[in-house]
Amino acid sequence: MCRLLAYLGSPISLERLLYTPEHSLIVQSYQPQEMISGVVNADGFGIGWYHAQKDTEPFIYKHILPIWNDQNLPYLSRYVESGRILGYVRSATTGQALDFSNSQPFQYQRLLFTHNGRIENFRQTLYRPIRNQLSNEIYQSIKGSTDSEHIFALLLNQWQSHPAKSVEQALHITLFHLLELAAEYESDVSANIILSDGDRLIACRFSSKSPAPSLYWLENDSNFPDSVIIASEPIFNGNWTTCPENSIISVGEDRVIQVEHI
Repeated sequence: MCRLLAYLGSPISLERLLYTPEHSLIVQSYQPQEMISGVVNADGFGIGWYHAQKDTEPFIYKHILPIWNDQNLPYLSRYVESGRILGYVRSATTGQALDFSNSQPFQYQRLLFTHNGRIENFRQTLYRPIRNQLSNEIYQSIKGSTDSEHIFALLLNQWQSHPAKSVEQALHITLFHLLELAAEYESDVSANIILSDGDRLIACRFSSKSPAPSLYWLENDSNFPDSVIIASEPIFNGNWTTCPENSIISVGEDRVIQVEHI
């Protein structure tokens, strides 16, 4: 299981979000507290962020090194500031390659996508059924072999097939479809997802069986006023709210949180 982190608020340095908190994403990479499976998140990491200018695509910095071994990230983190940030440390599923194509966040135009969870026996179960439903454009956009990227592809396919629907609605349809496929092919799926279009954060805590991987949000904390943080684990002591299982969480530019039960 991986660890996820997202921030929406006033611009801050990456350092303040990634390194300063006592249970930061860096600490969670080697000392997570709420992982269902795995011990450490040493199989790479990725950070995505958006520029204030809204017509630019997001920026991504990622590596297959453990995040604590990257010599450049501390310097980069002191320099880069953003009000829309996604972070991720990876604990790879057995059998999945450690290469850049399998590293998150995944990007499509303005969208950034991160996933914590797994499709059980993905290669033997839902790999072909998912790929068979994709448009040629989305199919060709897949660079790696992870279940995470295929879930993102399925979401993109749903969104492009129903352009009048919101990202939240496309995500809702995608999760139901994954549930149906998992039942048909006798698999299980867990999908904690955080994605952004540069203006909003959209997340879900979802699993075909309980308990789903942990996910929390925090709003307007004194350390990060006028902001919302979503994380797999609280990054410091505060008034964190547990995301309900099988729910979609939307955070708009006004930082108002909406929860939809699936």
